[in-house]
Amino acid sequence: MDISFDQLKSMVVFAQVIEQGTLTGAAKRIGLSRAVVSYHIKKLEAHLGIKLINRSTRTLSLTEAGSEYYQHCRSIAESASAANQQIENLKHDPVGTLKITCPVNVGLQTIVPALNEFRKIYPKIELDLLLTDEVINIMKEGIDLAIRGAPLPDSGLQATKLSTLSTCLCAAPSYFERNLIPKHPTDLINHQWVIYKLTSTTLELFKGSRSFSIEMKGTIKTNNAAARTAFVEGGHGLARIPSYDAIPKIQQGTLVSVLDDYSMNDINVYGVFPPGSTDSKKLRLLLDYLKGYFVKSALVIT
Repeated sequence: MDISFDQLKSMVVFAQVIEQGTLTGAAKRIGLSRAVVSYHIKKLEAHLGIKLINRSTRTLSLTEAGSEYYQHCRSIAESASAANQQIENLKHDPVGTLKITCPVNVGLQTIVPALNEFRKIYPKIELDLLLTDEVINIMKEGIDLAIRGAPLPDSGLQATKLSTLSTCLCAAPSYFERNLIPKHPTDLINHQWVIYKLTSTTLELFKGSRSFSIEMKGTIKTNNAAARTAFVEGGHGLARIPSYDAIPKIQQGTLVSVLDDYSMNDINVYGVFPPGSTDSKKLRLLLDYLKGYFVKSALVIT
């Protein structure tokens, strides 16, 4: 026997009548008039073709069929209440999975440490992290949040700025044993570069009102930021490297920064997500946490 939406409503009303003990009590509990409650009970009995409640002037009692039927009606009402409570819990104590993607190097050096701390605060939020330097279709792959170096113009996607990262122009000491250290942007023209294929090969440098545009050329290319840094440390050329990656290596002596008195465009880091995703409290919590983490970790310069 098929069950209509009206019958489901009547079943919930019936369960409330039994639990409250009177039609009037059930009416107050669920916000209906006594007449409407009575209508639901009569309609339910007519639909089932059997009496569910014995009525007297002051009391209600279940028939044998009514007693059996009540157990199922109560189960439906409890399931609906549990579903509502689960949604309410999500608002105040977020649970569920966040699927995140980000480039490998920035992921390992900044996002993974941030997620480690985030999980300590919100242990009920499960994390599914995909590290890749390739730009994937986040809608198709069901990604909740992508960490990217630009708010890409994917149709329908939304973005929020998480941080602004500075960069350093670097090479290894062994490279400068074979090549002159550049003192001016024009000196860069004849140098070898380790090319990071996911960004422009044109380098812009600024000093005061002057700007310089250098076309980077080299015999090593990679789509992986960590590999780029490794090749630079190996003495194969210059590269523009994010400060969070370069500074520890400069302090260790495996990299040397050049032209520090010139500035370069900074890298804006964005969180990109499907439209409407910020209705999810767990995603809002993560976005806010990442913004604060970048500031706290001195990875932000604005």
